[in-house]
Amino acid sequence: MSKASETVKEEIEALIPPTLFFFISLHIVLLVHNLMLEGTGISIGASVSVAIGSLILGKAVLLADLLPFVNRFPDRPLAWNIAWKTMLYFVVATLIHYLERLIDAWRQAGSFAKGNEKLLTEMVWSRFWAAQILIAVLIFGYCTIREVVRAIGEEKARRMFFGPMPKKHPAA
Repeated sequence: MSKASETVKEEIEALIPPTLFFFISLHIVLLVHNLMLEGTGISIGASVSVAIGSLILGKAVLLADLLPFVNRFPDRPLAWNIAWKTMLYFVVATLIHYLERLIDAWRQAGSFAKGNEKLLTEMVWSRFWAAQILIAVLIFGYCTIREVVRAIGEEKARRMFFGPMPKKHPAA
């Protein structure tokens, strides 16, 4: 296996856990939102939008983890890094959530300024913040799991959750 394909494989493997977590989490947020508004469930278009958002958030988490200030408290109790990362990821998620709606308003209004004004006056803020609260709780859960796995080690966490893993056989 070439160095480039090995790097791509590692990147994809690293992208799967956060993307899967946010894929499920954002679908929960969407389902709760739809049940509160209409009680109808999830539309296909919304599901595709959630899938794309999950990939973006998954990659954003991986990129953010490369920044030196993200793992700011590695030698302190886990609660420090959990709180810090939850806050950082929540701020990013809130910006993405707002920008997603701003882009739609911008298209409808024809200009950025008019779109932002339209969004600020027409958005149902209680729904926006209800979704953000749910996202904050989900991000907190994600950060807690990630920090515990970091502290005890990935292999030990796998064994704790799934039992002993089969031995990998060397390629013949």
